[in-house]
Amino acid sequence: QVQLVESGGGLVQAGGSLRLSCAASGRIFSINAMGWYRRAPGKQRELVATITGDGGLNYADSVKGRFTVSRDSPKNMVYLQMNSLKPEDTAVYYCWWSQWRDTYWGQGTQVTVSS
Repeated sequence: QVQLVESGGGLVQAGGSLRLSCAASGRIFSINAMGWYRRAPGKQRELVATITGDGGLNYADSVKGRFTVSRDSPKNMVYLQMNSLKPEDTAVYYCWWSQWRDTYWGQGTQVTVSS
């Protein structure tokens, strides 16, 4: 089992920045990928950004050039730097972790961007 704890969400004005962090703990091995998804009010959960075990990156078109996903492998941490935030980025952001045959989700952290 892997436990994920997110931090760093909050309220920010449009154009501002936030950095989300996710700490993974437990039995960690054979990592496939990790990253972030989000669920906006009234919408389905969607991919934001992921990073594979060998460093491959994938971003939603809506966040390319504004968000950066990164990791600290020795610390089992994954981050999401969010710049130039827009009101449409308002959502609950979930940390996502894939290893071996399993997928894990964090509890989510709220990001609210005011106009």
